[in-house]
Amino acid sequence: MSVGPIELIAIKFPGNKFSGEIVPALAELIEQNTIRVIDIIFVRKDEDGVVDVIEISELDDDTYATYETVIADVGGMLGEEDAEQFSGLLEANSSAAVMVFENVWATRFVEAVRNANGELIFNERIPRAVIEALEAEAAAEAEAEA
Repeated sequence: MSVGPIELIAIKFPGNKFSGEIVPALAELIEQNTIRVIDIIFVRKDEDGVVDVIEISELDDDTYATYETVIADVGGMLGEEDAEQFSGLLEANSSAAVMVFENVWATRFVEAVRNANGELIFNERIPRAVIEALEAEAAAEAEAEA
């Protein structure tokens, strides 16, 4: 069985402010077979800097029900050491969602590259600031042309 590229991301939420948009957007990616969530944990740092790690299985029933659509087979890959590492990136009174996921959309491409004896020699995400600069540049060009 071929597996697409696997990524690890951590998303910070200053002030522990979450939006109800996240789970439905994640569910959409899963339903469209774009990604498969392998594991997800939540790290919370309180006002005093005390860190709390919350695994999916430890969520209260209402919160678990919200995530149930996106977490069919998760668990086991992320642990306390990962949480400690990411907690160092958090300010007091903030939290993070740490997620490992497979890019299912790329599975066929990965298989084709392997069958052609290709080897990935470089891969890097373009930072959001660069993308925003490109978007601003495109908007300015479109405005100048109008």
